[in-house]
Amino acid sequence: MAYDFVFKPFADMTPEDYAAVGFKSGLEIHQQLLTEKKLFCRCPAGHYSRAYHAEILRHMRPTLSELGEYDGTALMEFKTKKEIIYRINRETVCTYEMDDTPPFMIDEQALDIALSIAMLYECVMVDELHIARKQYLDGSIPTGFQRTTIVGVDGHIPYKDRTIQIIQLGLEEDACREVSDIGHRRIYRTDRLGMPLIETVTGPDMRTPREVAEVCQILRRLVRSTGRVRTGLGAGREDVNVSVTGGTRIEIKGVPRIPRIPLLTYNEAMRQWNLLRLREELTRRGITAETFKAGAEEIVKWVRRTNYQPLQAALAGGMTAYGVVLRGFRGLLNWQTQIDTYFHQEISDRVRVVACLTLLPNIVHSDSLGQGLAAGEWPSVKKALGAGDNDAVVVVWGSEDDAKLAAQEIIIRAKEASIGVPSETRQALCDGTNGFERILPGPDRMYPDTDLPPKTIAADRLAWLQASLPASIFQREAWYREIGVPKDLVEQLSMSPFAPLFETAVRERGLDPKLAAVILVHLPKRWKRKGIKLESGTAEAAAILDQVFEAIQGRRLFKEGVPEILEAALTSGRPVDVFLPNPEPGETPAPDEARIAGLLTGPRWQDDRRRKRRAMGLLMDVWRGRIDAAAASRDMDEALGKVRP
Repeated sequence: MAYDFVFKPFADMTPEDYAAVGFKSGLEIHQQLLTEKKLFCRCPAGHYSRAYHAEILRHMRPTLSELGEYDGTALMEFKTKKEIIYRINRETVCTYEMDDTPPFMIDEQALDIALSIAMLYECVMVDELHIARKQYLDGSIPTGFQRTTIVGVDGHIPYKDRTIQIIQLGLEEDACREVSDIGHRRIYRTDRLGMPLIETVTGPDMRTPREVAEVCQILRRLVRSTGRVRTGLGAGREDVNVSVTGGTRIEIKGVPRIPRIPLLTYNEAMRQWNLLRLREELTRRGITAETFKAGAEEIVKWVRRTNYQPLQAALAGGMTAYGVVLRGFRGLLNWQTQIDTYFHQEISDRVRVVACLTLLPNIVHSDSLGQGLAAGEWPSVKKALGAGDNDAVVVVWGSEDDAKLAAQEIIIRAKEASIGVPSETRQALCDGTNGFERILPGPDRMYPDTDLPPKTIAADRLAWLQASLPASIFQREAWYREIGVPKDLVEQLSMSPFAPLFETAVRERGLDPKLAAVILVHLPKRWKRKGIKLESGTAEAAAILDQVFEAIQGRRLFKEGVPEILEAALTSGRPVDVFLPNPEPGETPAPDEARIAGLLTGPRWQDDRRRKRRAMGLLMDVWRGRIDAAAASRDMDEALGKVRP
């Protein structure tokens, strides 16, 4: 296949362009569940703190799979020789998280939530849970593995004129929060460790970057509609899988916000396509995996007097430097891969992650234009390495062990260029590009857990959960449009945990759908800006909102007064009735005739219109939201006929 297509700027790409490169993408969405406890112990979930009472140091080692194989990712992580530091708060972890005691049985609350969401996806439900261990040698889990299980498979959701496959829904433990990763030391905070989360895995069914974001948004709204998942920064994280024709599945890890997905997936598709074009260029030059040649040597004596500050500082600090010659690679280290990103960045990333040379820049190369070593320094380096006119040279520096390992990784990554696109997990960067994180894990990282027995999922349990499922967001949205909910509120209301309360307000209390929707969608945003904490979907919040709807139904409260009175009830913890007038049964609260007359007999105005406007302003200052403004206006017109200045 000829890779002659050239990527256009992101804004100019069309669905036909993505079809031309064979763009495919799928999602792995991790969503924390709103439970009281962690998944396999009884520590509290959702308690975050920077404070810690102890630190634990660990070194990770790979283990053999059931078939006697090592996972490639585990071997790569082992090469980094990382020291892992865990900062422990005694209020949020126990000996289970440190692998010092066996796990408890799986948390039933978390399991019910996971089973319910699998049903919303219309999955085929498993009748028996089997807990597996998934290796994590990056240190994010102190045990070196994550406990995980599958609760449903082969589901789907509607999208446009087709369906998106839900391959599986898993239930697993969350990992630690990373504090820092510098050199050979990585520090984690353990408060998030062990919290229950679900992993939703879709098929590679999205055909453009924007479709990926749209499907992710649908899945986000669907799980949030249950009111049983956590919200906020970090509660939901997306891994995005991308491939193009001739490429391979690349996983972009930990995307924190859905709006970032389109540019990230565009850049990854471009990266893979350009790496395939690079392979074609190498083949044209006669460089394949079989003919690839490279070499590495220590070159300190040839760069000792360099004026290049990063290298100069390293050598002054007792470090060493290696030169790597890549035969036939001249000019290719500046081969574009992503927006403003080039092939030498692929090499630098590999050196940063595997050799732990995290202080950037960590390499300099002979294709750099006026940057790095001076033009007069390259000839001696090339001569020492035996480099020819068609070769490229990369210089790397660090401790003896790190620099030597880095040189080996440079050769490995350059050879991979002659093969195509290596299978990797990539890190999402803020500018929409991505960087190397680790080798893509394979099936050898999974093996059965020997501490926990299989768990049967009874049919009556599934039936009970099925009966308690909320209406789907698709049914809700259709009804909202039918009854006239404003378009900009439909999607937000469909995933709100207060959606059942909206249905009660409209169907049973007869409230105006627009008013009820505004109260349930817009007002919580106002409270958040003011710092008023409201746990969405809690019984307490729902009770206060229902009191407001009851007061509106009874004409004791009107829309103008809802924000003030609702905020007063929320901040004080007192019932809504405390802030409302108490009329006789069947009466509508209204200011008495004497008050209206007093307002109208104030200062003389030029005409009745100005007098009424001024009087209404004074009246509503006191009675806003407690009376019907339209009825008060009519009463004022009547009073004007009786009271003349």
